[in-house]
Amino acid sequence: MNIVELRGVTKTYNGHVHALRGVDLTVSTGELLAIIGPSGSGKSTMLHMIGTLDRPTTGSVRIAGHSVLDLTDRQLSALRARHLGFVFQQFHLSPGVSALDNVADGLLYTGTPLRTRRERAASALERVGLGHRLDHKPNQMSGGEQQRVAVARAVVGDPPLLLADEPTGNLDSAAGAEVLKIIKELHEGGTTIAIITHDNEIAEWCPRQVRVRDGLVLS
Repeated sequence: MNIVELRGVTKTYNGHVHALRGVDLTVSTGELLAIIGPSGSGKSTMLHMIGTLDRPTTGSVRIAGHSVLDLTDRQLSALRARHLGFVFQQFHLSPGVSALDNVADGLLYTGTPLRTRRERAASALERVGLGHRLDHKPNQMSGGEQQRVAVARAVVGDPPLLLADEPTGNLDSAAGAEVLKIIKELHEGGTTIAIITHDNEIAEWCPRQVRVRDGLVLS
């Protein structure tokens, strides 16, 4: 089954900036792929389409069988809460809030009671090797640890699809390798993962590479 289907997707800003120019892409359940291209190639716009953070100008986007164009904003939020996890280059953690509650916030929109949210958050932090850092705040952690907290928050709801946008971009090579190791383990556990990157080394680490330039999929 395809978890992602883009058909003839275009995205135009201000009537003349063509970020995507007719993109076709299918992602099967269980894949690990890299969407690779230089700055301005359209890969981040593709992330926004796949993540339902934006709607196409023309074409169709289906995520987990749902047509994005047919959904209201509220239904899109529900789709994201159930099916999608996001990891960004910037960690987007709340300062002054413990790792446990930063991760528990990933379940805020699911209607899960606070106690259950915290139990699941503790379990997610164990998965990324931070079971000993539950009470630590972001300023008490290294960059690599903060990114692992961000990964835990992204997967605390067990989304079938994880989108990682330059997840190692702000990390040194050792911390970056740790984050990639966790991503690999999540993939082996059944999560479909798309990594958006400009780094050839990370792209070649993935079994499938989708190369993007000037708003088009080249290969």
